[in-house]
Amino acid sequence: MADTSSTSTTTSSTAASTTANPPESKSWADQADEIDQAEQSAEQADEINQAEQSSASNEEDATAEINIGSLQVDESKRDNSTLSEPEDSSIQAVTSGDTMYKSAKRFEDLNLSPELLKGLYVQMQFERPSKIQEISLPMILTPPYKNLIAQAHNGSGKTTCFVLGMLSRIDPKIAAPQALCICPTRELAIQNMEVLLKMGKFTGITSELGIPADSANYIPISKRPPVTAQVVIGTPGTINKWVTARKLGMSCMKILVFDEADHMLAESGFQDDSIRIMKAIVKASANCQVLLFSATFGENVKAFVTKIVQDLFVQDYNQMFVKKEELSLDSVKQYKVQCPDELSKIMVIKDRILELGQKVGQTIIFVRTRNSASMLHKSLVDYGYEVTTIQGALRQEDRDKIIKEFKDGLTQILISTDLLARGFDQSQVNLVVNYDLPVRHESPTEPDHEVYLHRIGRAGRFGRKGAIFNLLCSDRDNMLMSKIENHFNHQVAEACIYCLRYCILSFSLFLTLRILPKIFVGLGHSCIQIPSWNSEDDFENALKIAGLL
Repeated sequence: MADTSSTSTTTSSTAASTTANPPESKSWADQADEIDQAEQSAEQADEINQAEQSSASNEEDATAEINIGSLQVDESKRDNSTLSEPEDSSIQAVTSGDTMYKSAKRFEDLNLSPELLKGLYVQMQFERPSKIQEISLPMILTPPYKNLIAQAHNGSGKTTCFVLGMLSRIDPKIAAPQALCICPTRELAIQNMEVLLKMGKFTGITSELGIPADSANYIPISKRPPVTAQVVIGTPGTINKWVTARKLGMSCMKILVFDEADHMLAESGFQDDSIRIMKAIVKASANCQVLLFSATFGENVKAFVTKIVQDLFVQDYNQMFVKKEELSLDSVKQYKVQCPDELSKIMVIKDRILELGQKVGQTIIFVRTRNSASMLHKSLVDYGYEVTTIQGALRQEDRDKIIKEFKDGLTQILISTDLLARGFDQSQVNLVVNYDLPVRHESPTEPDHEVYLHRIGRAGRFGRKGAIFNLLCSDRDNMLMSKIENHFNHQVAEACIYCLRYCILSFSLFLTLRILPKIFVGLGHSCIQIPSWNSEDDFENALKIAGLL
């Protein structure tokens, strides 16, 4: 189950409403430490409850008011640059049937309503479709509206694809749910709702948010009115409850979207919930279009997703994939940092990364467990850094507040479990630190390649520059890193802890980082020496000698 509490938000362009329940038990998003696992076997992870009971009809819901406006980003702090795909990326589209698709070089090519075009240009401030949008939007918006399994790079504009798809299919005369989007976390659901409200501002289309809310304002699900909003975005546990309780009707449903679809349909994710939702829609609206979007699709998950779409929705479907070797973003430079011990990891973050990192934008530090998050938070605060930390054990309202502050630029450093690894979009994040490498929950000696890719995708959004630092301090860390490199056929450069000043300051001077490996990083690993690490003049002179200034 994705959430044991439910949150519903009804919005007519700007307003919203929500539903809630108790905390979840088991999840991919973050893990409790070994001691916690012994003491709290029911709470091994976090945000996404992967063991939802099928007796959702007997559970009661809670409803609380959530002000979507209060969670939205201050647009004066945002960079609305044009979306762009990584250079030389190749997207393989496989179409079925006789339908001909023509790539959309302009949004006008898509036969959109004037209200949607105004939303794209005025509100979203887009100039033209990105590469993935050029290819996928015609497949989504062209009758007979075939199903689509779509994979593309992080930060390439996937959200715009399915949000625009949902908005374009709505009949404004029908006051009933016509589009449904399922997300793995409340943070991602809220973020997608923000995009929908912004893009659809001039359409008058209504929307409702179904996510976990604070259980303080508990109301039985039997007392909540039926959903009449035309677009619903939520997490699987809440949506399943509404469907089971007959509060969310499916008879008018035209389009179903799974964001982060590989996780939503993986055995270790929300497979049971997702299939139940699909079956409910097929029963009520067999011709509903299904869109499955993610940056990653493992071979096993891809095969399962394809089979599900074929078996449940007996109709043609299109596919769009990127080779896994091309998924590792070139616009984001990745580095290995060898640290002698755990304390050195903290010192590297404090003295080398955060010292100059705040000059280049915001930083997200990913950890594996909640206890690691708490420990690192305390250490950095004790050293005088203002940091915030998010993990699944926090109250829902505290999580919302932390995300809003970070998105508004009020905080610069965010420590997170994998709760924010997928889909979290903040354009000012230029640095990502893997304090712990991601591992598979069921097999801790194996890296989680998909989560690693999603983590590094938090930096360098929409083709911008970014840097990733993987902190390694044991043979196990190096083994995991080696497996990640082999999987993506991508060698990660090695940087010594003293050279990080070069990398970060060069980044702050808006150098592309492409030339840095030639200077001090590389598998051979030679370093420039600076007379005094405390002197800005010495550092500037070293950059001039290196030809960077």
